[in-house]
Amino acid sequence: MQRFALLGAGFIGSVHARNLAVNPRVSLDKVFDVVPERGRALADQVGATAVASVEEALTDVDAVFIASSTDTHAVNLRAAVDAGVAALCEKPIDLSLDRAREIVAYAQEHGARVMVNFNRRFDPDHAELKRIVDEGGVGSVELVQLTSRGPVVPPLDYVKVSGGQMRDQTVHFFDLARWIAGADPVEVFAAGSALAEPRLADFGDVDTSVCVLKLPDGALVQIDNNRRTGYGYDERIEVLGSTGLVESKRHRVHQVSHYQAGSVTDSRMPDGWFERMQPTYALALEHLVGLLEDDAPIQPDLTDGLKAQAIAEAATRSLNTGRSEPIVY
Repeated sequence: MQRFALLGAGFIGSVHARNLAVNPRVSLDKVFDVVPERGRALADQVGATAVASVEEALTDVDAVFIASSTDTHAVNLRAAVDAGVAALCEKPIDLSLDRAREIVAYAQEHGARVMVNFNRRFDPDHAELKRIVDEGGVGSVELVQLTSRGPVVPPLDYVKVSGGQMRDQTVHFFDLARWIAGADPVEVFAAGSALAEPRLADFGDVDTSVCVLKLPDGALVQIDNNRRTGYGYDERIEVLGSTGLVESKRHRVHQVSHYQAGSVTDSRMPDGWFERMQPTYALALEHLVGLLEDDAPIQPDLTDGLKAQAIAEAATRSLNTGRSEPIVY
């Protein structure tokens, strides 16, 4: 049984705490949060011990789940490396790509085992699409279309520190794009506008955007993003190849259609991204536990995190310059 500590008792930390607590292959031993009362409350809910410091959390455990605020990911990851424990880290590694590269180099020098929580890879439909592509089911990949829409613009206080749509929202889809295509894009063009919330422009951010990535062989990836929809959360992937097409379709709350005279009514879309993606968090944890037990290579690893972040940086530059930008890995 893997003994875990959890750093961060906010919304996403509480999600991870519940998954850790019910996983029979895991013991959630310790919880730390910079707000002691919040840490104690979450620890009490899941039967763990609240501790007073990161150092105490990392003592006598096998692994740590880093779900603290974004600005603490890198420092907490370094502490995990120094303590010799494995880590599952929320993205991004750090909002600064240079600082992220520094901590990744440090972790790699010390042989640290770290998984970046790109949980969308573990969505069963996305994973099945990936399997079909890998087995040549659509021939050579020529065009990949990814959609991430809605449901609402985040609070402005969050947007100020999020790094912007490319680094916060679209980075998951940059990872999916290179994972599905099995190749690293070489350049990106991004265009965007602040349509749902014009005040986003004050922070150099957008809520509606399209990114076009070029792969080394000339194949293309298109990602459309929207922070606000009137119908719920909409995520889907389509891969067009030389011999066919595979699609991971939009999800509905129920796969039920109601047929009446003159109309057909389908069930609604998920209210938000969390409702759509909630199961993937437990699947990602289960994946890491299996890798730790088998002493197998970690995927997605810190290099995957850096590459997705490098694409996000180039896309952010493109938003500002209006030009296609090279991606520097």
